[in-house]
Amino acid sequence: MTPGPTGDGLVSVDEHLAAVLAAVVTLDPVAVPVSAARGRTLREAVAAAVDIPVFDNSAMDGFAVRHADVATASPEDPAVLRVVADLPAGTALDPPIGEREAARIMTGSPVPRDATAIVPFEDTAGGLADSLGEITVLRAPRVLGAHIRRRGEDAVVGDEILAPGVLLGALQLAAAAAAGVDRVSVSRTPRVAVVSTGSELVAPGSPLLRGQIPESNSELLAGLAAEAGAEVVLRGSVPDDGDGPRRAIADAEALGADVVVFSGGVSAGAYEVVKATLGDSMTFTKVRMQPGKPQGFGRTPAGTLLFGLPGNPVSAAVSFEVFVRPALLELQGRADAQRRVIALPAGRAWRTPPGRTQYLPVMIDRSDPRGWRAMPATGGGSHLAGGLGRAEAYAVVPADIDTVTAGDLIDVMLIS
Repeated sequence: MTPGPTGDGLVSVDEHLAAVLAAVVTLDPVAVPVSAARGRTLREAVAAAVDIPVFDNSAMDGFAVRHADVATASPEDPAVLRVVADLPAGTALDPPIGEREAARIMTGSPVPRDATAIVPFEDTAGGLADSLGEITVLRAPRVLGAHIRRRGEDAVVGDEILAPGVLLGALQLAAAAAAGVDRVSVSRTPRVAVVSTGSELVAPGSPLLRGQIPESNSELLAGLAAEAGAEVVLRGSVPDDGDGPRRAIADAEALGADVVVFSGGVSAGAYEVVKATLGDSMTFTKVRMQPGKPQGFGRTPAGTLLFGLPGNPVSAAVSFEVFVRPALLELQGRADAQRRVIALPAGRAWRTPPGRTQYLPVMIDRSDPRGWRAMPATGGGSHLAGGLGRAEAYAVVPADIDTVTAGDLIDVMLIS
């Protein structure tokens, strides 16, 4: 990669993001059943209400035995035991196991207190088919306690199972349930309004007159908001004249919106409706990034966060990723509000804008499983919405680099 000049008169991405996050006030927590918490952010640590496992239990289908009775068992010198009990999963029985006795036991069943090892069916002469009456053990358990899962070996009552700030998915909620927890404290779901601006916008599928284009940004931004854990309470568009943005904010706040995201109307043109009508509520900034240089941000007296993003689809997507998504996760109290970043070699060369951090939508070429590569997905134009559908990540190229050559190792921010 070749160093290039830095820009002048622009704020850095980190500076603008810091200003955004400084205005975020974390939403109040609510208690919900574990079954309703998927996709929410945990606000209070989950502690085990029961031991995991709850009791000593069998890790195998087979026989609970006294280890001393089978410690020397072999095909040449097998151990013959009498089966005195049958223990399916869920049983409450705890039968005594005497010398040269065994209990047939299934995986997950409580281990009798007298048993000190489990012999799997496959280590006996008859297996399951001949598992009552007498059994012949052909192979000794490896150690005392073999195939016994001990009570509390994973966690004991009071141990922290999940830390605050984690995203609750299937694995996390299963862990909470296994720990005997039925309710968790999570953040309230943030409510978002998405408003596109532009007199040229018409609904997708509508006949297009000269100068008109299908409106796609509300679909883009509403989807990104939902993926960030938000509820979209309003979607709409306003023309390039009039007081549409201000009315949209009023409508959004009436619906309890925490965030309003505008796309378009924030640049330097003659018909920038967000900039023209909301100058008293938002600050408009030029950020040292490409795409996405023009940005607007503010907060209403009621506390609603206002974002003004560029109107070109790639610019809007990148701006949401870099500024809006972290704010939505901060609202929810997420411990880690940043995407994962990996280093990959560039699959081909491209130029970058002088003095600005570049966020280039890329695909990941996995044709060589030992050598993934990042390949541009959109051709570099901020208006090329079609290529966004191929993007799996953003290549993030620092502002002091003006050329990426094939094979250069670059940071890649994963988004899927």
